[in-house]
Formats: sequence, C-alpha cells, structure tokens
Amino acid sequence: MEVVKIILTVLEVIASVALIVVVLLQSGKEAGLSGAISGNSDSYMNKSNAANKDRKLAAATKWIALAWIILTLLVCLLNISH
Repeated sequence: MEVVKIILTVLEVIASVALIVVVLLQSGKEAGLSGAISGNSDSYMNKSNAANKDRKLAAATKWIALAWIILTLLVCLLNISH
C-alpha cells in the first residue's frame, strides 16, 4: 500500500508542476508570458496561431486540473484508510 501512495504522490507532484506551467503559458489580456516568450506580432497568421495555441492550452489546463483533483482525492482516501 505504501508503494501506491508514493506513486500517486509522485504523479500528483508532476500534475501540479504541469498545471503551473500550462497556466503560465496561457496569454492573458496583455498576451502574458506566452506573448513575452514567442514575441508579439500583429499579422493575421500570428493572431490565428496564438488563438489556436490558447485553445490547446485551455483544454490542457482542464484535463491536467481534472487529473490533479482525482489524484488528490485518491491520496487523501488512501491516507484516511490507515
């Protein structure tokens, strides 16, 4: 049972770091960190690519957050059972 706790805890830490990174890469009202990294350009293609990137990052945020919530609940349930 301890091995399962350790594995779930490691997965939760990985999900936490991934969630932080994905949130920081999303652009806000003023293009945020992703705009600072990739540079801002006002062409149509760059705006289209940025919107597509933001949609992918938003979807990734939802799935990683869901995984993090499930992992957190599992770790808590394993800790309560002892």
